[in-house]
Amino acid sequence: MRNRAPGVAPALEPVSVVDTLHGRPVPDPYRWLETADSPETLRWLEERGREYEREAAAWPLREHLAERIRALVATDLWTPPVHRAGTLFGTVRPAGSEHPRLVMWPGGPGSPTGNGSARSTPVPPPFPAAHTVYDPCAEDPTGRTTLDAWEPSPDGLLVALQTSSGGVERGGLRVVRAGTGDPVGPTVPGVRYSHVAWLPGTERSFYYVRRDGEQGVRGVWLRRVADGAETLVYSCAAGTVPGVRVLGGRWLLVTESHGTGHRTDLWLADLSAGPPERPGFHPVQVGPEAETEARLGPDGLLYLRTTLDAPRRRICAVDPGAPPAELSPGHWREVVAEDPGATLDAFCPHPGPDGPALLVLRTRLGISEAAVHDAVTGARARTVDLPGEGMASEPVTTPDGTLYLGYADVATQQRVLRLAPGRYEPVFWPPPGTAAGTDTTHSGPARPVSVSPPQARPADPAAPGPAGSGSATTGSGRVPPAAPTASPAVVRTVVWCRSQDGTRVPVTVFDATGGSAPGPTLLHAYGGFGRPRQFGFSATVLAWLLSGGRYAVAHVRGGGDAGRRWHLEGSGRHKPRAVEDLVAAADTLVGAGWCTRGQLCLSGGSAGGMLVLAAATARPDLCAAVIASAPLADMARFERMGLGRMWTREFGTAADPDDFAALMSYSPYHRALDSALRTPGLHHPSVLLTGFDGDTRTDAAHPRKMCAALLAAAGGEADRPAALLRYERDVGHGPRSVSRAVGLAADAHAFAAHRTGLTGR
Repeated sequence: MRNRAPGVAPALEPVSVVDTLHGRPVPDPYRWLETADSPETLRWLEERGREYEREAAAWPLREHLAERIRALVATDLWTPPVHRAGTLFGTVRPAGSEHPRLVMWPGGPGSPTGNGSARSTPVPPPFPAAHTVYDPCAEDPTGRTTLDAWEPSPDGLLVALQTSSGGVERGGLRVVRAGTGDPVGPTVPGVRYSHVAWLPGTERSFYYVRRDGEQGVRGVWLRRVADGAETLVYSCAAGTVPGVRVLGGRWLLVTESHGTGHRTDLWLADLSAGPPERPGFHPVQVGPEAETEARLGPDGLLYLRTTLDAPRRRICAVDPGAPPAELSPGHWREVVAEDPGATLDAFCPHPGPDGPALLVLRTRLGISEAAVHDAVTGARARTVDLPGEGMASEPVTTPDGTLYLGYADVATQQRVLRLAPGRYEPVFWPPPGTAAGTDTTHSGPARPVSVSPPQARPADPAAPGPAGSGSATTGSGRVPPAAPTASPAVVRTVVWCRSQDGTRVPVTVFDATGGSAPGPTLLHAYGGFGRPRQFGFSATVLAWLLSGGRYAVAHVRGGGDAGRRWHLEGSGRHKPRAVEDLVAAADTLVGAGWCTRGQLCLSGGSAGGMLVLAAATARPDLCAAVIASAPLADMARFERMGLGRMWTREFGTAADPDDFAALMSYSPYHRALDSALRTPGLHHPSVLLTGFDGDTRTDAAHPRKMCAALLAAAGGEADRPAALLRYERDVGHGPRSVSRAVGLAADAHAFAAHRTGLTGR
C-alpha cells in the first residue's frame, strides 16, 4: 500500500461503486462522500480540516492579505436607488458592517429633495438622513442571515423582503411596513430569489414565483398580502425558471427561461382586461432559441433586448396594445442595432430632453461603454463619459428621467452615478455624510480616467493583430480626491492566444508592478452560462496587485464575452473547447514572459472551478497551483446534486450518449480517478478546494469527492497533501458576511502566493 494522506482510501483499493452508462463502466469510489452528515464523512472532514489549518499556518502572506483586503472594503457601499411615489429605496453597507441594509428616504422624482433642482446643478442638494427599513445584522447578530432580494410597493408604503440563513439561498418572503418594519400578513416559506411584482391600488397583492417546487407548483402565483391567499396564474415546465414583472401598472409580463443564457419565452397579459387571478396571456416570444428581456418605455412601448438574429444583442420595440398576433418577433421594430464588437448588456428607457430615449450599456472585452440613443430613430445621441475603464451596472430611472447606475473598476470600489434629467453628465451619489454619518463618497462630477499607452508585450506569434488594446491607468490624481480607495497605477493589456481548434481567444492582464520580468500570476476563468467577464472592483484582486502579483482573465468560450455565439461554442457538447481555451491562455502567458509555470496559479469558482480543475487534470504540467472555489467536479452525476438538473442546457446530460462522452472527456473527478489508477504518484499542481455546507447550487459533495480523488492520484506526499479542502459551515454559494468573505479571499490568495513565490511588498 502506498503512502497516503490520513483517511483517504488508496488509489488501488477495489472500487466499491461502479455504474455502467452507455456501455461504459464509471467508477465512483468516493460516492460515500455525497452523504454530508454521515459519521464517515464527518470524520473525513475533520482530518481535512486539520490538514488545512496545519498548511495554512505556514503561508507568510495570510495575515498581510487579510489586513489589506479588510482595509479595501472598509467603505460605505451603496447600490443605485429605486423610486416609489416620492420615496427612494436602496441598500448601503456602512464601513465596518457585515451586511448591506435596506434604507429609504424622501426623494421625489429625480431629486433627493423632490424639488427638481438637479436639472440646474450637477451636484445633488442635501437630503434627509436615510431611514433603515431592514438590517439583517440587527435581526441576526451572528451574521448568518442575508437580505437576498427586496421590492417596494408602488406607493412606497410596503416592502417585500426575501431573507435566508446559513447560505442556503432559500428562505422566507415577508412583507413589512416601510416606515416601521412591522410585518404585514403571513410569510411565504421556501422562496429562492423570487421576482415580486406588485399590483397597483389599495388591494395589497403581488405576483411572485416559485422556482424549485418544494413548497408548491413551480410557476407564477398571485398572493394577497393580508391573509396569504394564493392563486396559480402560470405553471412552468420542469427544468425551466419563471420570472414575472408588472410594467406600468397595466401589463403583466411572464418569462420562462430554458437554461441560463439559452432561451427565454415571454408572455404578456393586459391586467385592465380582466381579473388579476385570470390574466389572458398572449405570446411575445415563444420557441425561438433567443434570450430576451423587456422594459416599458415612457412612450408606452415595450422595448426588448434580445439575441434573436443578433448574437451580441440588439434592442427592438413593439406596441403592447397591438392585436395579439402582432406581438411576435416578426412585428418587432429594430431600434438599436447590434454592435459586432461589443455586447449589449443593459439598457434603460427614460424620458429624454427631446422625447423618449434609451441609455445603453455595452461591454467590450470586460470594459463598459455607455451611450444615449433616440428611442424613435435609434440614432446615437451622445456618449456618456464613465469615470474610467471599468464596469457599469444596470441603470434605473425615475419618472422625471433621472438615471442611477453603479460604477466600479479594478482599483475603485463601487460608487453610484447619478445623471440629472437631460444632462447625461455623471456625478457621484449620494452626498457626503449620507451613510451612517461617514463621509466616504464623493459628490461632484465623475471625471474620466485618462488612458496611457499599453505595455509592449509579445503576442502569440500565431495570432495576427496587436498584442494589446487599451491600458487604463487609474493613477494618483486622476480620480476624485475622496474616492473610496487609493488607486494604484494599474495597466490593462490584452494578449491573444490560439486555442486547439485555431480560434483566437483574448486574455486580459492587469499589472501594477511597473516591470517586465516574469512574476507570480493569477489566471482566472469562468466560461459558463453566457456570462461575460466584466472588470469591476474586487478587493481581493487589488490586494494581489498591490502585493506585487499580476492578474489575468481568459475570456474563454462558454462565457458571453463575444456574445451568444461565443457562449454556444463553449457549452453542451462543446464545453471541452472552454478547457482548451484556458490551456492555451496559460501557455501563452508563460510563452510571452508574463510568468513561468512555477509562478502561475489558475483560479475559478463554481462552473469556473470545474474549468480550472479540468485544465489542470488534463495538463498536470500547466501551472504550479489551482484555486477551485465551490466547483463542479463529478460531471457524471452533476444532475443529481444541487441545481445540476437545471444546467443540462449548459453542460449536457449523462442520459444522452453523445453528451455523456463529452462530459467524461473533461470531468475533473474522473480524470483524477483515472490518474490514480493509471499513473499513481504523477505530479499534479497543488490544489486548494473550497466547499460550503449550505451550498444549494453546486453541492459541496463535488469538492469533497474531488479532494479525495486528487489525494489518491498523488499517491501521498511526504511534505504536504496534494490537495487541500477549506470547508465552511453556515455559508453557501452566494452572499456572506464581510468578515467571512475576507477570510476566504485572504486564505485562497495566501495559498496562491505561497505556491507561486509572491512575497508581497
